[in-house]
Amino acid sequence: MAQAFTQQLSAHLLHFAPQVSRRSLNLMPEALKIIVINKLLNLVLAEQLKADELHFLKQKWVGICVDDIGLRFEVGVEQQLRVRAFTQPDVTLSANVPELILVAAGKEDPDTLFFQRKLRIEGDTELGLEVKNLLLSIELDSLPKPARIGIEQLAKVLQTLTASE
Repeated sequence: MAQAFTQQLSAHLLHFAPQVSRRSLNLMPEALKIIVINKLLNLVLAEQLKADELHFLKQKWVGICVDDIGLRFEVGVEQQLRVRAFTQPDVTLSANVPELILVAAGKEDPDTLFFQRKLRIEGDTELGLEVKNLLLSIELDSLPKPARIGIEQLAKVLQTLTASE
């Protein structure tokens, strides 16, 4: 009986969490979303920027679509990462939040998600593969402690929830 309740609760959480997140993000002004994402990405990718590992993004734009929460933006590189509203990127990577968290935590392989059609790359696939490889090279330990702990804990919860489906 307890296991059935846990499974039902898990299904509800996986169904409603993206809806709540989508509604919350819709209330936030686009300019504020761009500022927050820009600061976060510059913080997370500071080492890669300093080492000029993002040179392949110069004069290119990567679209990021987080489908289940309706978040879309583009990332490019000048002296630092630059985030802008979604227009016409050179390549677009699309996925849902659970898959992105599991990839960030190192619990899921992006290639597996790609072949399962849970991660999509459209446009300049060579650029998309470079971005995917960059994401794989980011060490979770290099992230700020609150971000690292948050990603690790969310990944554990997601693994538990999806295992009980």
